[in-house]
Amino acid sequence: MSSTAADVVRLLTVKGETLAVAESLTGGLVAARLTAVPGASKAFLGSVTAYATELKRELLGVDATLLAARGAVDPQVAAQMAAGVRKALGADWGIATTGVAGPDPQDGQPVGTVFVAVDGPFGSDSGSASGGKVEALRLNGDREEIRMESVRSVLALLLAELAGEQTGNERAQDTEQNGGF
Repeated sequence: MSSTAADVVRLLTVKGETLAVAESLTGGLVAARLTAVPGASKAFLGSVTAYATELKRELLGVDATLLAARGAVDPQVAAQMAAGVRKALGADWGIATTGVAGPDPQDGQPVGTVFVAVDGPFGSDSGSASGGKVEALRLNGDREEIRMESVRSVLALLLAELAGEQTGNERAQDTEQNGGF
């Protein structure tokens, strides 16, 4: 069991918040990692594995024009997936993975190109434009290594947001005073 997943579940449970997951290249691995944690049902609502591009549009509300122009491996697609699953499942937080695990390039992107995203209650008016964060990854390794590192990365991104869920100014002051978090 991942200590990151356990920490995510613990923090969500303490805060009384919920999580939904949208996965593409990870194919359910994020949900599996979370549900391996005892007590995950207190915080984890569910997931959508939208492997096919049209499902990203149909189930998660990803913009069809964006998908047509850039393909599914794009930072804005990841952000919209996270916001879409959050909305669709009624969760406080949504996270998403999209990318190319290989063996072949996809949508003009090389193997190892991954985008992970988190969408959550970052402020009083947390629409998807201001409520989301995306991290671009360039991963090495085989298909399995890329997928596992994508799982680790999206959970770490969420954990960082959960652990630092303060106003931007408080976070900046804390970082300066304590040498980072």
